Amino acid sequence: MKLSTIRTAAGTRAVRLDGDRLVDLGYPDLGALLAEPDWRDKAVGGSGAVHDLDGADFAPVVPNPSKVICVGHNYSNHIKEMGRELPAYPTLFPKFADSLIGAHDDIVKPAETDALDWEVELAVVIGAEVRRADDAQAEAAIAGFTVMNDVSVRDWQFRTIEWTQGKIWDSSTPVGPYLVTPDEVGGVRPALRVRTVVDGAEMQSDDTGTLLFDPVFLVKYISTIITLRPGDLIATGTPAGVGHARDPKVYLTGGETVVTEVDGIGACTNRVVKDA
Repeated sequence: MKLSTIRTAAGTRAVRLDGDRLVDLGYPDLGALLAEPDWRDKAVGGSGAVHDLDGADFAPVVPNPSKVICVGHNYSNHIKEMGRELPAYPTLFPKFADSLIGAHDDIVKPAETDALDWEVELAVVIGAEVRRADDAQAEAAIAGFTVMNDVSVRDWQFRTIEWTQGKIWDSSTPVGPYLVTPDEVGGVRPALRVRTVVDGAEMQSDDTGTLLFDPVFLVKYISTIITLRPGDLIATGTPAGVGHARDPKVYLTGGETVVTEVDGIGACTNRVVKDA
């Protein structure tokens, strides 16, 4: 099952993909749907108004998550290209709802940076409240997966040893277009190709089966620290091929089209524009 949040003239709506149609599920967004204990039944049985897929305006798959937790250094080849050692524990940092944009929205390059970078990521969408989860609880809490481009402002990121200021820029992070349930992608530990293409050139390509810390482990680990709630997002990290690690470095300057894709889930396709 593929679910989305779209923008309409009447506001955002939670929808289910049926062929080339998007069926309204009776909720303003996926966050509101996921808050229902029986959200799966409601998603399967929803039969409201029909919206055309062609030309759909995708909002962030969950527009207002209570939290977005991102994982750094989770593919060995990316860790090596950044000159670091394999971690014993996940490296975590936050994002906020204000950072999120839709799967086809423009990425606005901040005027304050000349070091804007791409990072394709598989993102976990939480579908049940969970704290200190065991394996079974962590698996049950995973509603599905989506695509995130963890756009990074590298010069601000590396001003200090703590990365957050380079990761949370307003309206910078595409996420979507779909939440895809685990049954469609091989379960809660999927092995899916992830890749980034910039103006037709492939920059990143890897397999989520090579993650150091898989989605179930991450739900267990993070829920030990803080309660995970329906609609929360966990970005699982990016593989090698980021612009910052290239020699010479390659950054987004404006005018590029960036496609971040996860097989079986979908793609964020975004034009980079300069801040007015």
